[in-house]
Amino acid sequence: MARENVYLESKPRYEILDGLRGVAAILVMWYHQLEASSTNVMLTRYIGHGHLAVDFFFILSGFVIGYAYDDRWGKMSTWGFFKRRLTRLHPMIVVSIILGIALFYFGMGPMFPLIEKTGFWQLLLIAVMMFFMIPVPVHMDIKGWSEITPLNGNAWSLWFEYVANILYALVIRRFPKWLLGIFVVLCAFFTLDISLGWDVFGLLAERQDHFTVHGGWSLTGEQMYLGFARLLFPFFAGLLMSRMKVSLRLGNGFLWASLFLAAVLLVPPIGRNGLTLANGLYEAGAIILLFPLIVAIGAGSTTRGVSSRVCKFLGDISYPLYLVHQPIVFTVYGAWRASHLQATAGQLIVMNIGLTLISIFFTYAILKFVDEPAREWFKEHWLKRNVK
Repeated sequence: MARENVYLESKPRYEILDGLRGVAAILVMWYHQLEASSTNVMLTRYIGHGHLAVDFFFILSGFVIGYAYDDRWGKMSTWGFFKRRLTRLHPMIVVSIILGIALFYFGMGPMFPLIEKTGFWQLLLIAVMMFFMIPVPVHMDIKGWSEITPLNGNAWSLWFEYVANILYALVIRRFPKWLLGIFVVLCAFFTLDISLGWDVFGLLAERQDHFTVHGGWSLTGEQMYLGFARLLFPFFAGLLMSRMKVSLRLGNGFLWASLFLAAVLLVPPIGRNGLTLANGLYEAGAIILLFPLIVAIGAGSTTRGVSSRVCKFLGDISYPLYLVHQPIVFTVYGAWRASHLQATAGQLIVMNIGLTLISIFFTYAILKFVDEPAREWFKEHWLKRNVK
C-alpha cells in the first residue's frame, strides 16, 4: 500500500475569525457568570442571548474546516483528518474533565442536588465515559442537570462538534457546492422549527411556547433534536461560505465585527422570559442572517499592529477558556452564590470581575504549559509519522 504522511503544515489563519472566537468565549463566560448570579434582580435583566455563542462557534468551525481541509483530501486520508482533529480538540477536553473532577465536590449544594449522593467511583466512571466522549444518559446523572457531559457542561457542544467532523469527513465533504447549498437550506428548516415553535415532528412537547434554540445537552429525544438542529445549519453554512469564498471587506473589521457580535449576544430576552415568538424570530435571524454576515466581515477584513496581536491572543485563549471557565463558574462560584443569597450587587460585580481575571489567567497558564505542549507532542509523535 502507498505510504501517506498524515501531518500537513498549517495554513495561514484568518486572524479576525480567531479574535471573534475569543470575543464569543468571553461573552459566553460572562453569560454563565450572570446566570449563576441570577437570583439578583438587577443582573437577571441583563442575561441576554449568550447561549447563541454556541451557534456562532459552529458556523466559525464549519468555515475553518472547509478552509483548512477541503483541498487536502488527495494528500490526507479520513483517518489522517480524524487524527488532526483529535490532536487539536481532545487535549483540552481531557484537561477540562480533570478540572471537573478536581472541583466537583466544591459544587455541593442546592444548585447541584445530586453531587452529595455521588460516590467517587461513580465520578470516575463518568470521567472515563467523558474521556471517550460517550454521552452520559439521564439515569446516570451525577449533578442534577441531566447533561451528557456532567463534569464540564460546556463540553456538550464539543460532542456535537465531533459529530459534525465525522459527517463532514465521511459524507458531506464529497458534496458539490450546489448539493451542499440544498443541504444547508434544508438544515435552515430545523433552525426555524425549534426557534419558531413549529415542532413539525412533535419532539418538543415538553417545552411548549418556548421560542428559543436554547438546549441540546441531554440524552433525550427532545434535547438531541435541539442539539442536531443547532449544529447542522450553522456548521455546514460555514462550510458553504468557505467553499464559495464569501467575504466582506470592512475597515476596522475586527472592531466592527466584535461590536456587532457583542450586540447580538447581549440583547436581553424578548418578551415574557424570552419565550415569545418575537424572541424566536430574533434567534433565527441571528443564526441564519447575522452570524454569516459577521463571519463574512471577519473573513474579508484585515488587521495589523495592536489589533493583530489582540486577535492572536483572543484566538489562542478562546477554546481553552470556553472549556475551563464552566467548572470554575458553576461549581466554585455557584456554591459560593448558593451560600450568599443576600450578597449585594456590588459584591457580585466584584466576584464576577475576579472570576473573569482568574479564568483568563488560569486559561492562559493551561494553554502554555499543557495544551500547546500536548499538541506539539502529538504532532511530533503521531501526526508526522508515515503510515501504511
